[in-house]
Parts: sequence; structure tokens; C-alpha cells
Amino acid sequence: MKNPAVAVVGLVVVLFILSLSLFSVDQRQAALVFQLGEVVDIKKQPGLYLKLPLVQNIRYFDTRILTLDAVDPERFITSEKKNVLVDYYVKWRIKDVERFYVSFNGDEQRGVSRLAQTVNDGMRAEFGKRTVHDVVSGQRDNVMESLRKSADLDAHRFGVEVMDVRIKRVDLPTEVSESVYRRMEAERKRVANELRSTGFAEAEKIRADADKQREVIIAEAYRDAQRIKGEGDGRAAAIYGEAFGKNAEFYAFYRSMEAYKQSFASKNDVMVLQPNSEFFRYMKSPRGGK
Repeated sequence: MKNPAVAVVGLVVVLFILSLSLFSVDQRQAALVFQLGEVVDIKKQPGLYLKLPLVQNIRYFDTRILTLDAVDPERFITSEKKNVLVDYYVKWRIKDVERFYVSFNGDEQRGVSRLAQTVNDGMRAEFGKRTVHDVVSGQRDNVMESLRKSADLDAHRFGVEVMDVRIKRVDLPTEVSESVYRRMEAERKRVANELRSTGFAEAEKIRADADKQREVIIAEAYRDAQRIKGEGDGRAAAIYGEAFGKNAEFYAFYRSMEAYKQSFASKNDVMVLQPNSEFFRYMKSPRGGK
């Protein structure tokens, strides 16, 4: 009965020692192997490894690309002595795990703070050499590339690689923005008033020209109408004259019949004439004799 119990206890002890002797590293990490407080090995490849139990201990570090994002926008001064608020982020990773550990005594937060200070100093220097226009649009890409290079050069000293530095937005402080907006609003109003004045002048010019053309067209149309009417009256008179010349008696008779018809069209019409008036001559004789 004692032999199986001893075997089980021995198996448990072996498994316990084996568990203390094994550690794993995945593809997102690098591991430092410490022995009595000193770094004796670095494991960068993923897999299962052995260590001396109770003598060696393991410290893991994330080797993925990490993001350092500013909590609040930072205030910088441009070459024009103007304050701007800059919101940015940094892409970085631990390249040399042992150097990173030694530089900050294993405190990762100190490493992040040092990287943030490095980028902040670089931005202060870059913004101090450029105008607001340059950092907003003119040379923004150059500023970010220069920041990345300078930050990466300094970060290499403590085992960090800076992959990218990006400026998300550049704003003016609130007290400056209000005055800028007021100036912009006043300028826009001035331009709008100028455009309205110009448009009103052009409208009056177009309206005057249209009125002038209208008067000219009406005058020409009246002139042409009078000319056509005169020509028509002339042709009508010629036709009447020609017809009268062919049979003057019949023409006089026809005109008298028309006069009778128009004169006696209504029962209420009244004419005061002498009985022997020339007007009634065709009523007395079909040939108009007296």
C-alpha cells in the first residue's frame, strides 16, 4: 500500500517541478530569462522553453506595434509666436527588449513617458520653426516625417522603434479662435456686400440696356407699322380710284347704299336733312337723277 502512494506523490512532485521548469512564449511577446536578478537569456521566437525552477524567473514584454495617443491636445508655439493646440498619436514597438528593460529598470510606464517626452520635445522644435499655415497644410507631411525620424533616433537609445508619428488635428486656442472667427466673419461680410453692390450695379446696367432696346424695338415697330399702313392706305386709295374711274355712277350708287345702310341701322337713329338734299337722290331715282 505504501508503494502506490509513494508513486503518486512522486508523480505529483515531478509534475510540479516540471510545471515550474516550463514556460511558453507566443508570437506577440518576447521573454527575458532572469537568474538571481540578472538577464541570462532572451526568448524572441514563439514556443515552449525550459528554465531552472526556483532559480530562474521570466518577464514578458509586448513586442506588437503599440499606440501612444495624447490624452489632451498639447499647446505649442509657432515661429509667428502663435499658440496652437495639437492632437497627435505615435506608433511604436519594443525593438531591443533587454535594452528597454535596463534603461527603465523594467518599468514599462517610464518607457512610455520617456517616449511621449521625446515626441513632445521634437514637436516643440518643429513647430517653433514653422508658421501656422505650414503645420496645418503647407508642410504637414514634412513635419510628421521629421518628427518620426528625430523621435526614432532618440528612442533607439532605450530599445524602442518609432514606426510613425501622426498629427490628427491642429486647432487654435479658444481665445484666439474667437477673434479669428470674428475677423473671418467681418471679411466674409465685406466680400458679400461688395458682391451685392457689384451685382446691383450690373443688374441696373442690364435693366437700362433692356429698357433702351425695348424703346428702340417699339419705335422701329411703330415706324414699320405706319409705313405698312401708309402703303396699304395708298394701295386702297389707288384701288378705289381705279374702280371709281371704271364706273363712276355705279361707285357713287354703291357708296350711297352703304351710307343708307349705316345711317338707318337702328330705329333710334335720327337725321335732320332737307327733303331735296343730295343724300336722298338715289331714293328718288335709281339713277340718281333729281
